Amino acid sequence: MSPDVDLTAVPTTGRRALQVPLALDARLFEAAAGRHWPGAERVLPLLSRSANHGVLWFATAAVIAASRTPRARRAALRGIASLSLASVTINTLGKRSVRRARPPLDPVPHVRRLGRQPITTSFPSGHAASAAAFATGVALESPAWGAVVAPVAFSVAMSRVYTGVHFPSDVLAGAALGAGAAFAVRGLVPTRAQVAPPARPRAGAPALSEGEGLVVVANRASGGSEGVRVLREALPEAEVVECEPPDVRAELERAAVRARALGVCGGDGTVNAAAAVALRHGLPLAVLPGGTLNHFAHDLGVEDEREAARAVRRGEAVRVDVGRFEAADREGVFLNTLALGVYPELVRERERWSSRIGGWPAGVLGAWRVLRADRHPLEADLGGRRGPLWLLFVGNGVYHRMGLAPGRRTDLADGRLDVRVVHGGRRPALRLLAAAAAGPLTRSRAHAAEQVTRLRLTGLAPGTPLAYDGEVAEVGGEVLVEKLPEALTVYRPLP
Repeated sequence: MSPDVDLTAVPTTGRRALQVPLALDARLFEAAAGRHWPGAERVLPLLSRSANHGVLWFATAAVIAASRTPRARRAALRGIASLSLASVTINTLGKRSVRRARPPLDPVPHVRRLGRQPITTSFPSGHAASAAAFATGVALESPAWGAVVAPVAFSVAMSRVYTGVHFPSDVLAGAALGAGAAFAVRGLVPTRAQVAPPARPRAGAPALSEGEGLVVVANRASGGSEGVRVLREALPEAEVVECEPPDVRAELERAAVRARALGVCGGDGTVNAAAAVALRHGLPLAVLPGGTLNHFAHDLGVEDEREAARAVRRGEAVRVDVGRFEAADREGVFLNTLALGVYPELVRERERWSSRIGGWPAGVLGAWRVLRADRHPLEADLGGRRGPLWLLFVGNGVYHRMGLAPGRRTDLADGRLDVRVVHGGRRPALRLLAAAAAGPLTRSRAHAAEQVTRLRLTGLAPGTPLAYDGEVAEVGGEVLVEKLPEALTVYRPLP
């Protein structure tokens, strides 16, 4: 039995059971210490020190995020979240559960030793846990980046034995805990692959190998200039028309006349306008995420311009449902959501502040201003009953909540409208938050949720704001909301 292992708190029978593996662990450590590792004397100690306090992994996350692709940014964030959970677990439970002394440094050559020796207990290795957690978290979101990070993580874990600060079993246990932390984070916040929409129903669309016949209208105000550049490189024969917001609809109509396929680069409002034009002209639509939220593109499974371009080159497409609403003097379509009540006010507040402070901060500020305002609920007749409503939400497809992640659609052709109602009453903020947390198919005195194919709303006061895909219109009287099943063909890369 190694003299560095404290077993005084272990019963006699337990000590005898642990003697053999601990002795083997000590022999493995001594064998590693006595072995010459070519080229490692300069690299591994430096690598081990660079991983102190997670500095190496935070720097790596910054490099990954700098690639500017949504998947890379998510991979970097997931890696940091996994590392954080592993660090908390190791420092609060792991180090306090097993009081194991550090290995003796006598067999370790002086050139390998760290300048400052750790003073915490040896089991498990926090460095190995952080390395495994970060690498596993990155790989779960982006296998390509995971393959880049994995050799570095392995080297950091091995450096802890090489420099003499951990036994091999400390490193193995730490790596197992770190990988477990990454999978725990995935259970709380699923990866994009876990909620990817199904690849059906597939649709026929022209394969435009160089982009010939594709006309893309790009909204300059959405900030998608980088996406336009990438698209021009990937599809050199595509025609790209850049314009300001007032001209977007007119440019889309003109583009549809000469296009074999219509493309759009912008936020959800711009994509909505393009979808309406593509429907009228019977054209397939290529969506390039160029806005702040890009709900439709992300639910479709298109994260960047390269994926959209690949689908256009191969002619890969699916059919998706479209929501439609009709009022006395207004009609339109929606790809994501339609809402009445407090939500249109939130959209207006967000648009008011987004140009000054950015999209996400404007959304948070808008929600705070709307929820704290002194206002009266909407009065409407729904299902033959008249009553006050704080919110009527209609989703084009059912929104599912997985773990702590925001609700997303896993099927854009499910044939259903996801209807959520928050009834009027006291404490609207509390009611709205409770409804958001409850999810689909719930019912209470404060809120209800159902899935339908058609919805009729009557008794609306003239000038009632209605929000659809980030746009706001005014309606009154009666509003009919219905589903257009598999009405739109959209390019999407298929497995």
